[in-house]
Amino acid sequence: MARISLRVNNQTRVVDTDPTTPLLYVLRDDLELRGPRFGCGLGQCGACTVIMAGNAVRSCSVPVSSAQGRSITTLEGLGTLERPHPLQAAFIEEQAAQCGYCMNGMIMVSKALLDKNPHPTEDQIKQALNGNLCRCGSHLRVIRAVKRAAGVKA
Repeated sequence: MARISLRVNNQTRVVDTDPTTPLLYVLRDDLELRGPRFGCGLGQCGACTVIMAGNAVRSCSVPVSSAQGRSITTLEGLGTLERPHPLQAAFIEEQAAQCGYCMNGMIMVSKALLDKNPHPTEDQIKQALNGNLCRCGSHLRVIRAVKRAAGVKA
């Protein structure tokens, strides 16, 4: 066990855990954050995505020790029910979610994209979202939501 200090959603949090524990488990089990989801556990589906040091990362594949000293943003760090982040509002307006399981990953990857490229092309949006799996088939609405958030004509 090790004492690990994390900077999550602009708050410093300290946990006692095995340094090899996946960041996802610490976020969900120790910090009770429910945005990142356990999907495949192999870093292939995107449901567990968080933003770490400005990049979208699969938290199921990152040992918590690698997150120490880096800024981590989860879905809960973007907005609230009363004041959703513009990207969250766009997803709501476009009714992008069906079952919603993949939405954490879709939103967090889109946030990382828009932070780096505020006006992406549709091809750039598709490329960024390429590694996020959605069984419901809401991809077209997700693309429209990202375009809406970016101010790109849908």
